[in-house]
Amino acid sequence: MLEVLFWMSIVVVWYAFLGYGVILYLLVKLKGIFTRNPSVSFPENWPEVSLVIPCFNEADVIRIKAENSLALDYPNSNYKVVFITDGSTDNFREVLAEYPQVEILHEDRRAGKTAAENRAMTQVKSPFVVFTDANTLLNKMALKNIIRHFSSDKVGCVSGEKRVLMESAESASAAGEGMYWKYESFLKKLDSSLYSAVGAAGELVAFRATLYQTLPEDTILDDFMQSMLIASKGYKIVYEPEAYAMETGSDSIPEELKRKIRISAGGWQSMKRLFFQITPFSQPLLFFQYLSHRVLRWTITPFLLIFIFISNLFLWTQGWVYQLLMIGQILFYLAAGLGYFLENRKLRIKALFVPFYFCLMNYAVVAGLIRFLKGSQKSTWEKAKRRQQQ
Repeated sequence: MLEVLFWMSIVVVWYAFLGYGVILYLLVKLKGIFTRNPSVSFPENWPEVSLVIPCFNEADVIRIKAENSLALDYPNSNYKVVFITDGSTDNFREVLAEYPQVEILHEDRRAGKTAAENRAMTQVKSPFVVFTDANTLLNKMALKNIIRHFSSDKVGCVSGEKRVLMESAESASAAGEGMYWKYESFLKKLDSSLYSAVGAAGELVAFRATLYQTLPEDTILDDFMQSMLIASKGYKIVYEPEAYAMETGSDSIPEELKRKIRISAGGWQSMKRLFFQITPFSQPLLFFQYLSHRVLRWTITPFLLIFIFISNLFLWTQGWVYQLLMIGQILFYLAAGLGYFLENRKLRIKALFVPFYFCLMNYAVVAGLIRFLKGSQKSTWEKAKRRQQQ
């Protein structure tokens, strides 16, 4: 029985991190034999769009963000840039006063990003709304590449791509984050091609305004929840890699860990709230994607990794295969530990980034569960510090 559970655990972990990508790739190729995804062209008349930028005490970056937002390729007559600065106490007014084209929504109460977005949506009159973070820069064609997908009535949400800017001497946490998002982008593109992307990143996401739902103010992952609620109604989430938001990696290991634990706590919260919204009976294909891409990674894989290691100790005498697996695990975790040790001393070896970041992610899932159960992860939080651009 122990051997059966051991191998089943290995299969689940492999599937969650690599196998789903392989199967997804094959399914998309198979689908391409019988059907072809329709090409999406630019419309003749561009609809009205509001670009909403929630920010809290980010006066140091909003000048660059305002200039970047106003320089996007979209008809000015149908385009509005809105900064919502609830709770901010810095000099954001003085900075944004330099840009009279920009609208400011502000109230002194700080209730978190979700509350700010809910409030912003009461002011938005355009049929489409795009949310983006203040510390990201968008490519010039981002809006047009996003909005063109709404020509299909089946599309309720469009997610842009998150790109992490890296330098050659990048930290392990930032470089690991960059590699992780490259793989995530690959999966998101395949998910979108098969049926629907599974959630959207808050760095750049667009919704049909009529589908936006007012979320509880304590929602941690507002972008993911909003997009999945829209998908639960039968609309598709399209992934558009040619609309991307660029940001630098986390400044340090503690900053990246803080961000990952928050996301993990939000993942547990989201799964609880989506439990009856996305089921194998209501939407079997979306449920398959959601389970494979999100749920397995956010729930059992860290615990299975612990089980695999411990059970392998008891199976050591059962043959050379188990001995090789045990040695492989020890070497992998030693590499992760060495990566952590060297990173703290500013010595970086790229070969150690993957095992280090893999362990960081799985530790964050467990820490996020504890924080979720304790109710200690608040929707109002201090953003992880990002490395300054050179």
